[in-house]
Amino acid sequence: MAVTFIGVRHHSPACARLVRDAIARLRPAYVLVEGPADVNGRLDELLLGHTPPIAIYSFYRDAERVHASWSPFCDYSPEWAALHAGRAAGAELRFIDLPAWHPAFAERGNRYADAERRYAAATERLCREFAVDNTDVLWDHLFEIDAGDLPARLDAYFDLVRGEAEPGPEDSARESYMAAWVRAARADAGDRPVVVVTGGFHKPALEALARTGGTGWPEVPAPEEGATGGSFLVPYSFRRLDAFTGYQSGMPSPEYYQRLWEDGPDGAAAALTETVVTRLRERRQVVSTADLIAARTLTEGLTRLRGHRSPARTDLLDGLVSALVGEDLDQRLPWTARGPLAPGAHPAVAEMVAALSGNRVGRLHPDTPAPPLVHDTAAELERLGLAAGGRITLKLTAARGLERSRALHRLRVLGVPGARRESGPATGADPVLEEVWQLNPSDPDGARLAALIEAGAYGPTLGDAAAAALDERTTAAGGDIERLAESLFDAALCGCAGQSGRIAASIAAGIAGASDLGALGRALDVVLGLWRHDHVLGTARSPLFGTVIEECTERILWLAEGIRGGPAPADRARLRALAAARDALLHAAGTLRVDRDAALGVAGRVAAAPDAPPDLRGAAFGLGRALGDTADPARAVRGAAGPRVFGDWLAGLFALARQEVLDPGGTVLAVLDELVGALTDEDFLVALPALRQAFEFFPPRERETIAERLLARRGLRGSARGLLRAPRDPLVIAEARALEERVDRALEAAGLTGGRP
Repeated sequence: MAVTFIGVRHHSPACARLVRDAIARLRPAYVLVEGPADVNGRLDELLLGHTPPIAIYSFYRDAERVHASWSPFCDYSPEWAALHAGRAAGAELRFIDLPAWHPAFAERGNRYADAERRYAAATERLCREFAVDNTDVLWDHLFEIDAGDLPARLDAYFDLVRGEAEPGPEDSARESYMAAWVRAARADAGDRPVVVVTGGFHKPALEALARTGGTGWPEVPAPEEGATGGSFLVPYSFRRLDAFTGYQSGMPSPEYYQRLWEDGPDGAAAALTETVVTRLRERRQVVSTADLIAARTLTEGLTRLRGHRSPARTDLLDGLVSALVGEDLDQRLPWTARGPLAPGAHPAVAEMVAALSGNRVGRLHPDTPAPPLVHDTAAELERLGLAAGGRITLKLTAARGLERSRALHRLRVLGVPGARRESGPATGADPVLEEVWQLNPSDPDGARLAALIEAGAYGPTLGDAAAAALDERTTAAGGDIERLAESLFDAALCGCAGQSGRIAASIAAGIAGASDLGALGRALDVVLGLWRHDHVLGTARSPLFGTVIEECTERILWLAEGIRGGPAPADRARLRALAAARDALLHAAGTLRVDRDAALGVAGRVAAAPDAPPDLRGAAFGLGRALGDTADPARAVRGAAGPRVFGDWLAGLFALARQEVLDPGGTVLAVLDELVGALTDEDFLVALPALRQAFEFFPPRERETIAERLLARRGLRGSARGLLRAPRDPLVIAEARALEERVDRALEAAGLTGGRP
């Protein structure tokens, strides 16, 4: 029996009506629909009686790839109409496309993304021919408002665009698979017809491929061994569906097309004009009766001018903006292009877009199966007393408080709305031991349920799912140490620090490829504190955090030894990184795999390298001293006494070993006093900025101690604290003295000193 191929545009009311009517007329044996074939065993679940928009959420995860995909349906989706009309006609229903996890969908987050980019040349030529702005306007003009012989028009349109497009290997794989389903259904249908509903781009190829080949039912691909994948139904929303909010495909303004589906073009225009005006008035924007009459008049005029029997979407929008916006607009109207609404749009334009987008949210039938995570979360929140709303304070030092905190952080990491943390520890070094959360368990827009269902792809329980999500985040972070550190701290907050070996492996790989010394130092500083002290979050002596300490320390020393450069201001970020490595070597040696002997070797080589930056050489010398090197510090200070490098070398030393100056029995302070005192005024002016920066590594109390010892060295009595409070900026004073000296020399050279002594 004949096969009827119906090529459609996804989310088109005109195509949905065509599909519905064709199936009702033909009463086929099979209705084959572009959709994930691995869901065929659950089509009864899809047809339970949900309130669209809903979507099939599909996920896949293996050691190399993570992928998520949505197949959304609304009332006017041709695929949705085909399924319901086919069930009503007694047909066998089948999805015939590859599963969403298949590599053919590797770059696609939405199955029903139209292929317009692949046939842009043809549609651009048609847009010029019909004098319209874009493909959306072209589609309305040709098909939605006054289609005439719709099947013939669709065939001509898709034959044109497919004939001028070059299908990629992904299209070929999908079309070969779908054609196998068509051949099998035709062979099995006997003398009854078969209806095939797919995107119009695929229709010409499927007609050709279905003529020859085998007739056995194709196998449904399964994930490879070791991979996980599956699909669940989720509530969807018009906001997620709308092209103006960034949806990858489909038609913009879903509320408009919903009204078009339900009430036709005249009813849609009248209802949405009223909605726009109501929204504007609610926001205290004046819209008079005269404005409303003008909008309707202009819309009707544009409709006739553009040759439409009834108002199209852009007829309505252009009429509204002409009547309601009196001033010039800085931006082009958003419906003249595809994409999200730009910031700063005129308030009236923003309200028009919002009104036509709509705020409808789908609802799943109560009998819809949900992933185990949904049930586990509900039970866990009930057990922990977190199911009610309100503001709660959690004591992290109490076992129950910590357990409740971890559950809420797991929801946060999974992106589940309904719980917002107002305060709490911001880093691993933060001493805050209390959190405040605001809970809102209501879910009026279905976002919470949808997020939980989608998060179910990560695991059956909150703990498992959060650990898997953190796995994914650390893998995606690559060598971005800031992101890795954030993920690591989240793992501590979620109580997942010891739950996943993949987190440790991902972090180790990221650190191995990191080149930002400062970021490595910040991460190491925080993680070392958590590993050493944090018994509250349960990270003290954590193997995961120990791995990070080992890898960061080794990487910091390796990067530091490779840095070369002449005199330059001290780099505080890399000095902090070396200080963090010093702390790890001092406090984790003997417990973790950190090699003090190897670090001493690096420190000695860098300290002696003439082409290393002065701050790094000073830091390397300080690192060696901190680790037990007995090299003479006074001699090292004298060797770095050039005015252009002195302060920067000292900054490195003080960042790593400022105790060398504070040691009462040491000679470093005496040498410093001698060297600074011997500087000429000009050299002192050169050295002063870096010297001041170097001494900033000492906290106020230690600076006061240094001042006291300097006074004692000179046999002077006075207030050390007062000595630190210069009446004016020392740099300004030094610059003024140098300026006076230059003026005196210039006057003397010109013989203008007169009788000055």
